[in-house]
Order: sequence, then C-alpha cells, then structure tokens
Amino acid sequence: MADPMTIGGLSRQTDCGIETIRYYEKVGMLPKPRRTEGGHRIYTEAHARRLQFIRRARALGFSLDNVRRLLTLSEGRQKSCDKVQTLAEAHLEDIRSRIRDLKAMEKVLKELVSQCTGRTAPACPILDSLQN
Repeated sequence: MADPMTIGGLSRQTDCGIETIRYYEKVGMLPKPRRTEGGHRIYTEAHARRLQFIRRARALGFSLDNVRRLLTLSEGRQKSCDKVQTLAEAHLEDIRSRIRDLKAMEKVLKELVSQCTGRTAPACPILDSLQN
C-alpha cells in the first residue's frame, strides 16, 4: 500500500475534520479503512480522493443522498453522464428556486428596514410586521 496515513493525516490532506471523516464512514460514504493491530485507522490515497469528491459535491450543495448517487455513478464501468446531468439539472433548479425565494425575502425585509427610523418609537415596523 502506497503512503498510508492516519485519520489526522487524512484530515490535514483533505482539510476535512476528523469527526466528519468518521461520520462519512459511519453512513457508508467513505469505506472503512483497515486498522493496525493497535486499532488505529489506516487510510489510502483512494480514501483521500473519495473524500475530496464528497467535499466538492457538498460544497456545490448536493444532499448526502445525491452525493451517494454521484459516487455510485462515478464508480461504474460506463459512467452515465446523462444520469449525472439529470441529477445536476434538478439540483440547479432547486438552487434557482431558493435564489428566487431569497430575493423575495430580501425585497420584503428591505422594505421593512426602510420603514424603520432606528429610534425609540411607540411602534416598530419590523416587529409589527412579525407580530401581525
């Protein structure tokens, strides 16, 4: 095995927390590493590559279930780009929907903030809006 590493080494190499690595192992996204006779985990470059894949997919906002699907699709003999594209397109539409929702919230909050004087007053437009 080339360049085995401890969980700390894997954490440093991938900039991923030890608890996160353990979690990904627990939920089956990262294969369990072999262990030394003393019980220490020993990771390989394959673990590091898989963990980087997971981290990049998570950074793009993919859910854990979708990351699992992407991992499965990436491991097949014939990678199914059309299935990956379908999954990514659905995720993109979800992101666009959330952006629309955030823009609507921004508009409402901007209006409420513009009505506020910031001084002590008998009524606060922001609180009044939240209470009513």
